Amino acid sequence: MFILLGGTVFLIFSIAISILFGAADINLQTIWQSITNFDSNSTSHQIIIGLRIPRALAAALIGAALAVSGSLMQGMTRNPLASPSIMGVTAGATFMMAIALIVMPHASNFVMMLWAFAGAGLGVAIVFGVGSISKSGLTPVKLALAGTAVSAILSSLSSAIAIHFNVAKDMSFWYAGGVSSVQWLHVQLLWPIVVIGLILAFILAKSITVLALGDNVAKSLGQHTLLIKTVGTIVVLLLTGAAVSVSGTIGFIGLVIPHITRFLVGVDYRWIVPCSAVLGGLLLVIADTVSRMVNPPFETPVGTITALVGVPFFLYLARREGGKM
Repeated sequence: MFILLGGTVFLIFSIAISILFGAADINLQTIWQSITNFDSNSTSHQIIIGLRIPRALAAALIGAALAVSGSLMQGMTRNPLASPSIMGVTAGATFMMAIALIVMPHASNFVMMLWAFAGAGLGVAIVFGVGSISKSGLTPVKLALAGTAVSAILSSLSSAIAIHFNVAKDMSFWYAGGVSSVQWLHVQLLWPIVVIGLILAFILAKSITVLALGDNVAKSLGQHTLLIKTVGTIVVLLLTGAAVSVSGTIGFIGLVIPHITRFLVGVDYRWIVPCSAVLGGLLLVIADTVSRMVNPPFETPVGTITALVGVPFFLYLARREGGKM
């Protein structure tokens, strides 16, 4: 409870800091006035209400979605290396969005989100299919290797398609990852899906805790493992698809945050899910704020900031765990 409440307080504080800092120098009094007494003729008020607030809120929602997706994937597969970016979910969503830009170049944000959902499902299906080919079946190491290989292939295909059909400029946003172009429309599309996904994840939390003990143990306790995995996979696709459709490729949040959360609160997913949501949102809001401060007035892709944290952590896990959980 301390981690959950403390994380929520820090998340709110980080959102306020994110709104405060940017290319334009805006003080706290102006921010308060823009919220309580908005002036459409004021450039500062337009920046705060139209750009910075939706950007900060979207970062919190996307970070929560990716972190909870990673925690569910790690619990269902018993794989400490599982995350949306490593298991092909993110790459699949990006691949289908590249297709969408060719087939439906003027599609609405909602339609693009549907394409991202389909791509996330495609990535998961290919990874699990490839990982299951061997006679010994799926293991954490094979799943991680299959996810890395499929992600690389889908990313390469996305790049080839983007270059061949001259949509590379449009795709560059999803490759870099970030929330710099988020508007209120994106937040309005994002928050209902993320909230529904988080609620479903919390409902599944107790079952995921049992499932993390192993399929045999879960079945002996009367759990319908196939049903739990199916619903859990759908939740992962909803959360990741919605996040990628708005922010593009932001890696490693779904890998790092679940491990940090388990270290802080233990192995009960009834605490892991909500705490992962809060800490994931906190990490991405901070990363987005840092991305604006590294080289002002230019912005560093937020995916670069998260990768600086995630890559060493991934290598540490791969060496320590050896793919076992």
